[in-house]
Amino acid sequence: MNAIASIFTRDERERCHSVFPAGSNGEFDFPPELTVVVERGEGPYLCDTDGNRFVDFSMGWGSVLVGHANERVVKAATAQAALGTNFACVNRRSLELAERILEISPACEQVRYCASGTEATHYCGRIARAATGREKILKFEGAYHGANDLGVTSLFPDQLRPFPSSERSCHGTTQHAAEQILVAPFNDLETTAAILRAHADELAAVIVEPFHRCLSPKEGFLQGLRRLCDQHGIVLIFDEVVTGFRFAFGGAQQYYAVTPDMVAYGKALGGGFPIGMFGGKRELMQVVEEHRLNKEPYVWTASTLGGNPVTCAAAWAALDHLERPGTYEHLHELGAYLREGLKVAMQDLNVHGQVIGDGPLAQFIFSPEPVTDYRSTRAGDRNKARRILLALIRRGVFLNPMGTKLYLSTEHTEEHCDMILDAFRAALQHDRGNEPSGGRTHVFDHG
Repeated sequence: MNAIASIFTRDERERCHSVFPAGSNGEFDFPPELTVVVERGEGPYLCDTDGNRFVDFSMGWGSVLVGHANERVVKAATAQAALGTNFACVNRRSLELAERILEISPACEQVRYCASGTEATHYCGRIARAATGREKILKFEGAYHGANDLGVTSLFPDQLRPFPSSERSCHGTTQHAAEQILVAPFNDLETTAAILRAHADELAAVIVEPFHRCLSPKEGFLQGLRRLCDQHGIVLIFDEVVTGFRFAFGGAQQYYAVTPDMVAYGKALGGGFPIGMFGGKRELMQVVEEHRLNKEPYVWTASTLGGNPVTCAAAWAALDHLERPGTYEHLHELGAYLREGLKVAMQDLNVHGQVIGDGPLAQFIFSPEPVTDYRSTRAGDRNKARRILLALIRRGVFLNPMGTKLYLSTEHTEEHCDMILDAFRAALQHDRGNEPSGGRTHVFDHG
């Protein structure tokens, strides 16, 4: 793959950094000389405003699982836009999509729409608190559940306090909010069980990414969480914003054969359009019914753009695309091909590192030790990771330079994987002998 010689004009870089803090809309922490302004996308590719073409391994933080400008999605959304873009009311498209989700999702007996995964996880937590009359929620260290207080608490903790104490990873959240969140280590069922036993009377819910960032659950871990929540009357919430429709058509619930009490969706469900949805058991979802206003328990939920017909039409088309025979075989085979290629490249070049992931997801961590949770990922060389990620961008691979997982789509092929693998080898070879850059570098994943 040819290197990107000149990302784009100085004027455009200056415009970005003039109107956006750090030159981006959030987290894409490009250095000024590598700032990217996207012009268009097609399948697994992006083109910037200077005509540079990238093979995309971010895919809208995984929201474009069906590929950029997917023909089915574009046709469905365009046809609906001509009939009206938003009614802030149940419409034919939203009703049909909701009924389809009830058929697909084992956890959902009823659902409501919102406009993002952040809102979906927030509402799940609020409903669990209202339904149980308890205030605290347990999450797993390093998990991201959206840009709400629950999502950013202990997202990338630095002090590594004893469990279950939390850390405010984000200023602007209150200490009280952090104190209502207990934290456990992912994949450690024994420690999690001890925390649940000690705090059962306070805990409304356990929320978990069943596939935590880019880490697979150990055998029996999710099943153990299900049993523990049942024993203590705690609501089990699956954050399927990433895993929904990605590992299997029925998401992580189908893939791991564990059914939660509530589930949050976003990202890939919309086919690239903004969407959020949350659902669960009927007795939990009933607490949002408006006739309960000023009664106990009641949770207010509403969304101006949630369930708009254009997004719902796009989501229906995306589901049609994903339901085609062979889709998930392709995604899993391709992900395995990419992860194996990354491993072989590091082995051939005698670079200590781990490759993690499952399905159409992968991530590399420059650590000699296996990683199973947030704290073990910290053993990785984050400065080296930053250098390699930026080197990949210079070589025509688009991704998040803050340490993201790599997202594959249905439109990627082994040829596209070979492009990033060639660039990865070249970047590792070039990095030999380079000293780590000064200063502290956080490499973490919000996507």
